[in-house]
Amino acid sequence: MLSEAARAAGYRLIVRDEVGSTMEEARRALDQGDAGKLWIVARSQNAGRGRHGRQWGSPPGNLYVSLLLTAPCEPALAPQLGFVAGLALHDAATAVTGLAAPALALKWPNDLLIERAKTAGLLLEGESRAGRLNVIIGFGVNIASCAQNTPYPASFLKQHRPAASIEEMLTALSEAWLARFSAWQQPGGFGPTRAAWLERAAFLGETITIRLLEGPLEGRFIGLDPSGRLEMETAAGRRALDAGDLFFGEPSSPQPSS
Repeated sequence: MLSEAARAAGYRLIVRDEVGSTMEEARRALDQGDAGKLWIVARSQNAGRGRHGRQWGSPPGNLYVSLLLTAPCEPALAPQLGFVAGLALHDAATAVTGLAAPALALKWPNDLLIERAKTAGLLLEGESRAGRLNVIIGFGVNIASCAQNTPYPASFLKQHRPAASIEEMLTALSEAWLARFSAWQQPGGFGPTRAAWLERAAFLGETITIRLLEGPLEGRFIGLDPSGRLEMETAAGRRALDAGDLFFGEPSSPQPSS
């Protein structure tokens, strides 16, 4: 189910029927000395998770996959891999559905939206062992279904292309990852990556609310700084944020998209 180019580049695939989470399966492979470039896909998860330890519903029919990378970059550059992964996710969804920006958009920092409804998310985790950085990137893509009665809009690929399948999405994702990761590895590669991400960004130029530990911050989303931090124009001036939960809609009743 990996693309021919991905296999030729040394990427491998493990398929499981059911796991706790593909992220934990990838961590277990790392503990056992796996050399990386490993995709792990599960037909279902019983303990999937998203950012901040949130539970990720994982019914059969959707794509649950993690990518293990060993020593992919210097630790300081690791957060940029989230933008690389987001672009790969967007490219793959375009290949499968035929949709493109602005209908298909990336929501900072980790979601893929179709017509402002969450359709996929990703999770980036890294750790250092023996002076070497290892990264696991988890992808969850709604293909056959999505959660119901959520506090935010949700969607799935078959709503837009009934023939969409797990296999097709995984093949497209492995191909897109290879291309986006290779481009990012070139000298100055984050500049083009950042520009490509902004071309596909949701809510750019709109008023958003970011939930921070110290409370909500409201302002206009104006872009990404050269290191990838979200830039906002607020009543108190310009702010650059490393992390936070982005809400959109009316400031008085924001709709969470992650």
